[in-house]
Amino acid sequence: MATGGPSEREFDLILYGASGFVGRLTAQHLAQSAPDYARIALAGRSKQKLQAVIDEIGGVAHTWPVVEADASDPASLAAMAGRTRTVVTTVGPYAKYGLPLVEACVNAGTDYADLTGEQLFVHDSIEKFHERAQETGARIVHSCGFDSIPSDLNVYSIYQQALADDAGELSDTTLYVKAMRGGMSGGTVASGRRQMERESENPELARIVKDPYTFSTDRTLEPDLGDQKDSGFGKASDIDPSLKGWTATFLMAPYNTRVVRRTNGLLGWAYGKQFRYREVMGTGSSVASPLFAAALSGALGAMWKFGPTLFRRAPQKVIDRVLPQPGSGPSEEARLKGFFVIETYADTSSGARYKATFAAQGDPGYAATAVMLGEAGLCLALDRDQLSALTGVITPAAAMGEALPTRLRAAGVKMETERINA
Repeated sequence: MATGGPSEREFDLILYGASGFVGRLTAQHLAQSAPDYARIALAGRSKQKLQAVIDEIGGVAHTWPVVEADASDPASLAAMAGRTRTVVTTVGPYAKYGLPLVEACVNAGTDYADLTGEQLFVHDSIEKFHERAQETGARIVHSCGFDSIPSDLNVYSIYQQALADDAGELSDTTLYVKAMRGGMSGGTVASGRRQMERESENPELARIVKDPYTFSTDRTLEPDLGDQKDSGFGKASDIDPSLKGWTATFLMAPYNTRVVRRTNGLLGWAYGKQFRYREVMGTGSSVASPLFAAALSGALGAMWKFGPTLFRRAPQKVIDRVLPQPGSGPSEEARLKGFFVIETYADTSSGARYKATFAAQGDPGYAATAVMLGEAGLCLALDRDQLSALTGVITPAAAMGEALPTRLRAAGVKMETERINA
């Protein structure tokens, strides 16, 4: 436990898991972006590996202390949480390693940020720790990477603009992945694999995953808006007349949509009780585009439906051989060539229509995620007077919607919001 409040702590930010793939990238970004006065430390199981990261980064990183902490040792996590204002963690799969650290931060009243995209982990975190975190004043902010900052902040920025324009509440809202290039790491695969394994062991968990309001602040207060499936096959012009081609299901839609709906609930349903939200990705406008969109949507639907059964029945050695292993990821060249452009279109109850754009250079899940996670951690640690008064297990927009966009723009992220009708 901490001996004093967050303002009296030894560090502003501790990066836990800094020797992992995304951890190293996040440490590199912090070394480039953090102000000189920021008190930063790196944490993990091995001092030797952490020191190797510091030596690789060089420069200001040589002033960063090293803290030993292990997910299997709750006392070490408690000691780490008690020394800092904010813990940023890249140690996954979070369903396997994450809850003890969340608990340590909650008990210490320490803010927390991760890059998870694991529904069951976040559901467990909310169920176990939301009320306790409200009592201690901790902000537990999951999903501070490509999942789900672009989704969450785009909708929040439209809400802010509509509010300023007195344009009414949000209604039909669609995120459209206009362009994207990126790879996949073993850590991402391990996280998805762990969730499917849990679903295969317990059918009730599969029901939780399918619930569009599984992260709800109060399930009984959520509106009944009918079917809200995560499939995305269709014409892009159905989203907005300016768009051409076809759309397919977006891989992360089943996760990101739940985060955005939780933000609405945390804000007292400020977006509106008729707020309908979905996410799709563009597949182009060639002759083959509709076939590709249909095939991709069908494949993802089959994976979500039959994946848990596959992981239960397939030999473990076969799965290990086919899937990338944790600690692996795209090459530096591939990360630099990566990019994404995301547009969100929203209608309001007054008939106004808005478009928000979130775009960044760098592989979405790794280079760009390291920037987003690093800036979210710095925002929680250093911009405390600009943060929301909300505490508990909250979302990026609910916690940092006013302050984080400023940091992201300064880090090279494009964020724009405009009204697109008279």
